[in-house]
Amino acid sequence: MAFKHRSIAYLLSILIFVSLHVANGIPPETICGSTVNPTYCKNILANQNGNIYDYGRISIRKSLSQSRKFMNSIDSHLQGGSSLSQSTIRALEDCRFLAELSFEYLSNTYTTTNQSSNVLPTSQAEDFETFLSAVLTNQQTCLEGLNTIASDQRVKNDLLSSLSDDMKLHSVTLALFKKGWVPKNKIRTSWPQNGKHLNFKNGRLPLKMSNKARAIYDSARRNGRKLLQTNTNEDSVVVSDVVVVSQDGSGNFTAINDAVAAAPNNTVASDGYFFIFITKGVYQEYVSIPKNKKYLMMVGEGINQTVITGDHNVVDGFTTFNSATFAVVGQGFVAVNITFRNTAGPSKHQAVALRSGADMSTFYSCSFEGYQDTLYTHSLRQFYRECDIYGTVDFIFGNGAVVLQNCNIYPRLPLSGQFNSITAQGRTDPNQNTGTSIQNATIKAADDLAPKVGTVQTYLGRPWKEYSRTVFMQSFMDSFINPAGWHEWNGDFALNTLYYAEYSNRGAGSSTVNRVTWPGYHVIGATDAANFTVSNFLSGDDWIPQTGVPYSSGLI
Repeated sequence: MAFKHRSIAYLLSILIFVSLHVANGIPPETICGSTVNPTYCKNILANQNGNIYDYGRISIRKSLSQSRKFMNSIDSHLQGGSSLSQSTIRALEDCRFLAELSFEYLSNTYTTTNQSSNVLPTSQAEDFETFLSAVLTNQQTCLEGLNTIASDQRVKNDLLSSLSDDMKLHSVTLALFKKGWVPKNKIRTSWPQNGKHLNFKNGRLPLKMSNKARAIYDSARRNGRKLLQTNTNEDSVVVSDVVVVSQDGSGNFTAINDAVAAAPNNTVASDGYFFIFITKGVYQEYVSIPKNKKYLMMVGEGINQTVITGDHNVVDGFTTFNSATFAVVGQGFVAVNITFRNTAGPSKHQAVALRSGADMSTFYSCSFEGYQDTLYTHSLRQFYRECDIYGTVDFIFGNGAVVLQNCNIYPRLPLSGQFNSITAQGRTDPNQNTGTSIQNATIKAADDLAPKVGTVQTYLGRPWKEYSRTVFMQSFMDSFINPAGWHEWNGDFALNTLYYAEYSNRGAGSSTVNRVTWPGYHVIGATDAANFTVSNFLSGDDWIPQTGVPYSSGLI
């Protein structure tokens, strides 16, 4: 009994020691050592005392305050818009759009961490880590737009100075949040059997819907629409409402944007999807899914049957961000059986077919067609399955946390003198949880490139940003892939800080014998590759099953 009491006393003494250590705090210089810019971190935490959670809350509060100030600064410039060039206005509008998103991410993070204890549920901590990573991406995108097309130097000088400081601050906020609240990932190396999924391709989509939605759906079927069949004996995708878009006037709408506008605002996953069926046709629309249009499911009649097309591009004065034919930021978006196209052509340089900054967005059996910058995986968590991606220069790019699984990747014929780069991943901070994972892809030359593969060099990727992170695993690479595999961006920029990896690829272009020897390039094994699976990299087991889209949790 005495031994038991001594053990309890010993444990209590440890707990008291730990609690006093936490209560008395840690010097800022100790905490700041884990950040990218320790000097800047120490400046913003000067004369403060606390533990990692206290410092994290201080930094989040400062980031939120600066975010509001930056948004106000943009507004003041836009209010004097009559004296600004059109290109500057476009860049400012992008910055305003992105700043509003960032303010919301920071506000949600601050509210929760300020009211909670020092422990968050793992899923919530991962959500906030994703949002804080996106804040940095949003700032970087604003910066690029201003530098690329804004012509009013006074505006640029004012905002670029603010952006530089704010990005340092947001970097500190991400680092401190990650150190305090985000648990060390427990990487799975074996995965549960995936749950039932729904077979879109064979025309069967089990839908669980309201009586109102069922009436619209049945009416559309009676009128000959080739809507996907229902089967109530299987698990169902929950649908709150159904509308049909058809150019011949037989549906609810003739334009996709009108259908989007009719969707309810700020729904949650349990409400079910607002289901938009788009009949076959070429829709010349610039579609934007705003942040308040959540959980939309958009289904077409098939690749090259339902086509959404546009031709905005940088040469004609658009930012890369705003050149997208189709853009989505509404959480939980799902697209199936649709072609997204930008027809600007290689001479117009950056021209985006689809841009996604929608958290937990899913694309299944879709095609993305363009040349330079086709698919802009801008930010947050995204999953692509059995899609076709066509392009030339940096045609899968962005800074989301992205897995492309079982996709076909088709490099095309670029401009004379250009080389093809499949990826250009844009991670700017080592604490961002972002990267591009390409699993079980098939990489072959498109029809226009195939006869000329001997004269055009094609690479797996190049480092757009300092901490660029891309992994190719379990994929087929045809012989036209350059033996070096990867191409530099500019001299030795990012070659030490990037993370490029290959695992268990196949095909004549997959040999790693003559690959680059950069410090950041790796040939990895199964343990490291497991970090970049749907389950580990996206926490996809938590949100992909409800979409009905098939997927593999882990390595194949």
